[in-house]
Amino acid sequence: MLTLMHFIILSVILFFIGIFGVLTRRNAIGILMSLELIFNAININMVAFSKFLTPQEIYGVIFTVFIITVAAAESVLGLAIILAIYRSGQKIFADEMNLMKW
Repeated sequence: MLTLMHFIILSVILFFIGIFGVLTRRNAIGILMSLELIFNAININMVAFSKFLTPQEIYGVIFTVFIITVAAAESVLGLAIILAIYRSGQKIFADEMNLMKW
C-alpha cells in the first residue's frame, strides 16, 4: 500500500532532478523541460497531501489544476520565445543569449 511518504520521496526525487537539469543544461529547451519536472513534483505533493490529509476537501486538486494551467502557459510562451530567438539567427544555448546587452 502506498503511503504519503512514498509520494513525498517521489516528488523530492523529481524536484532535485529538475533542479539539477536547470542548473546544468545549456540548451534552453532542456531548461524548460527541467522546469516542467519541478512543476510535476509540486503537483504530486499537492495531490498527495490533499488525498492523505483532507480526503473530503478538493482544494489540493483545484490548486494542482491551476499549476498545470500556469505550467502549460509558461511552456508555450517559453517555446515561442526560444523559436523567435532561433529564427533570428541567435543561439539557443542559455549562456550565449545576449539580447539584453547594450
